[in-house]
Amino acid sequence: MSDPRKAEALAAQRFQLIAPLLADDLDTAKTRQMRKEIGEKSGLSDRTLRRYLYRYRKQGFDGLKPKRKPRKDGAAVPAQLLEEAIHLRREAPHRSVAQIIQILEWEGKAQPGELKRSTLQEKLAEQGYSTRQMRMYQTTVGSAKRFQKAHRNALWQSDIKYGPFLPIGPRGEKRQVYLVLFVDDATRYVLHGEFYPTLDARIVEHAFRQSVQKYGRPDAVFFDNGKQYRTKWMARTCSILGTRLLYARPFSPQAKGKVEKLNQVVDSFLGEVSLEKPDSLDQLNQLFQVWLSECHQNKRHSALSKPGKKITPEMAWRSDRKAIHFPDQETIRKAFMHMETRKVDKAGCISFMNKKYEVGISMIGFEVNVVYDPADPSRLVIEKEGYQPWEARPLEIGEHVGKRPPLPERLQPDPADQSRLLHAAEQKYEERQAIQKPAVSYRRDRKGGEERV
Repeated sequence: MSDPRKAEALAAQRFQLIAPLLADDLDTAKTRQMRKEIGEKSGLSDRTLRRYLYRYRKQGFDGLKPKRKPRKDGAAVPAQLLEEAIHLRREAPHRSVAQIIQILEWEGKAQPGELKRSTLQEKLAEQGYSTRQMRMYQTTVGSAKRFQKAHRNALWQSDIKYGPFLPIGPRGEKRQVYLVLFVDDATRYVLHGEFYPTLDARIVEHAFRQSVQKYGRPDAVFFDNGKQYRTKWMARTCSILGTRLLYARPFSPQAKGKVEKLNQVVDSFLGEVSLEKPDSLDQLNQLFQVWLSECHQNKRHSALSKPGKKITPEMAWRSDRKAIHFPDQETIRKAFMHMETRKVDKAGCISFMNKKYEVGISMIGFEVNVVYDPADPSRLVIEKEGYQPWEARPLEIGEHVGKRPPLPERLQPDPADQSRLLHAAEQKYEERQAIQKPAVSYRRDRKGGEERV
């Protein structure tokens, strides 16, 4: 696969499939059973899942990326056969791709070997008819039984809460701020909580990164379906960290009961802070950190405490015996990187965050991927298929005009000894003449004895 973004997205999907199989406490029988269940839901064979596991354990996240294959000219799956395959899938969503191909071959609509399983599976997924996509619309009602993980960092939950209005704008106009919370499921310990001036995916990314840097990598995260959480970036980040990404079922707030309950507790802070009337975001966050420490982190929690023993979220977090896994800085940096696409202009530069960066004359007219760390956007890494990644430099405009760079070799005129257009036209002319001449026939006029056309 030539597009790095598509390759990473596919690798993230594969990781989320095999994530339940990476738990340390699984025996052979349980692993085999889970592989079977995952295969039935995803439509993948047991062999494919075992191959994903092997490649992930050997090469990590990069091992799940698809291998590059040479492109073939023409359509991989004819449109008529694709329509037939979709019809067969809709008839019986449980049908595997191999069975669909077999039916088309037996009916004589496809030649043996004409359709490849992986190619047809990819085309069905693009049209929204993969086994996994079809199962999303089947009604599966779960129970509302309460649950709680046994150890810290087994599961994190997060949510966004609307905050007060503060004078934030350049003219002092008041704007609403938003609180992002990350809480540990087992201990109710708040890993990170902060008010932000905007409501977008960046505030979730920042809070998630702060939580990982302070408290290590979670085994799984559980979010709602808000657009700030359901992003390609989140899937890629969790996959690189080795974290399973879970989403709550739509219209089921009870699934995120712990963080919803915490939001109710935060309401008491918002009532108090309305009396304090902070005049800046920094002051609001400072007040919140003090309140959070004294009114939640170090306060007895009824779900954690036992008869005769007072347990607070901080005590539960610190007393947990489960080891904390801290990713190295390079892994964190890679996991929280962003990627955007830019087109190189005729000067060999790109525009990024209102600044110009030099990419290279050889890239003029091409689209390149810009990889950067939101925590340090000044350093840009450029990626292009067939090239080693390189770092872009900020454009420096001097007092004198720079020397015009030489024309790249790929743009140099290709010398020719003759005009291919004229030769092709001459050949076409001769072919037309050869067709038209036999069309003129001669016959003898029997009456006058003359030959007439």
